[in-house]
Amino acid sequence: MRQLMLLVLASILGGFIALGSYQLCCTSNSETSTTAQVNFSKLANVTNSSNAFTGNTPDSFTKAAEKGMPAVVHITAKKTQSNVRQRNNNGGGYNDIFREFFGDFGMQMPPQEGTGSGVIISKDGYIVTNNHVIDFADEVSVTLNDQRKFTAKVLGTDPTTDIAVLKIEDNNLPTLKFSNSDKVKVGEWVLAVGNPFNLTSTVTAGIVSAKGRDINILEGNTAIESFIQTDAAVNPGNSGGALINLEGDLIGINTAIKTRTGSFAGYSFAIPANIVNKVVEDIIEYGAAQRGFLGINIVSMDSEIAKELGVSLTEGVYVASLAENGAAIKAGILPDDIIVAVDEQQVKTAPELQELVGRHRPGDTVNLKIVRKGKTKNVNVRLQK
Repeated sequence: MRQLMLLVLASILGGFIALGSYQLCCTSNSETSTTAQVNFSKLANVTNSSNAFTGNTPDSFTKAAEKGMPAVVHITAKKTQSNVRQRNNNGGGYNDIFREFFGDFGMQMPPQEGTGSGVIISKDGYIVTNNHVIDFADEVSVTLNDQRKFTAKVLGTDPTTDIAVLKIEDNNLPTLKFSNSDKVKVGEWVLAVGNPFNLTSTVTAGIVSAKGRDINILEGNTAIESFIQTDAAVNPGNSGGALINLEGDLIGINTAIKTRTGSFAGYSFAIPANIVNKVVEDIIEYGAAQRGFLGINIVSMDSEIAKELGVSLTEGVYVASLAENGAAIKAGILPDDIIVAVDEQQVKTAPELQELVGRHRPGDTVNLKIVRKGKTKNVNVRLQK
């Protein structure tokens, strides 16, 4: 068992080693990158569509681009000058020296400004973007595809998924539908729509390179990372923009790039639409994301863990330990169990499990299919805060 725990620890540490290779792709400026009621029939209009093209390269991306571009906005986030002088209660120090010569004027920091993208998801002005696009700002403005400009209100944010919801006051706006991102397939064509380097209304094309990617870029042990990976070009300024299929439906929100230079180097990462949809609904209805937790520490299965456990199963999620009084332990989940499905949907990796559970709220019940000592069983777990 000691050897197994070392393997688990090595798997977890491996993710942190790769951290420097990834970068949130959103805010850029001229020098550096830096509860409301709503009709959910407008907001969460989910389609199960897949690409209208199969097999060969499509003859044209124009229909999807024409549908996507009007619903993607340019976001400018600003932090105005702020007084950063802090009085030392014990006297003395750097600030007191300045105060002695120049008076109690305070020290001013220059304004910060960054730009990114966002997606209109309701005709009356709800917009989804990345949290990191606006988290530093006290002023947020939105410029539509037709060049109209609005001051935006930040309704709420969720750093654990890097989602933020804005609101502007207008009607009959162009929107994008949420597609069912579970049905997105590796190899299908996608378009990224956004505002890289302040180049407004830019469209790039690529394919889905992978699903369920965990790149260890979001901070906190409750972060959900199950990105859609694509080779569509994404650069600073694209963050918060749309990843759409060839029917022009939203399958993800572009968020990060793999880079050594700060610019696109081959792969980009988008938050799946199903996660976005759930978080947006929570923020609008409750003011914050409502997350249900299993209360387990997990790691993706691999051949070494399988060998240590004496099983042939190399896909699934290994339960390394359980939180005391957590949802899973109360339901009878044990250490060394292997979770292979949630609500009859197969899970092969830890990010996939996190994504599926993360769509649920506290009090919801999920059915876990587990393998324990070679035998399969189903366990119902009532999620907790």
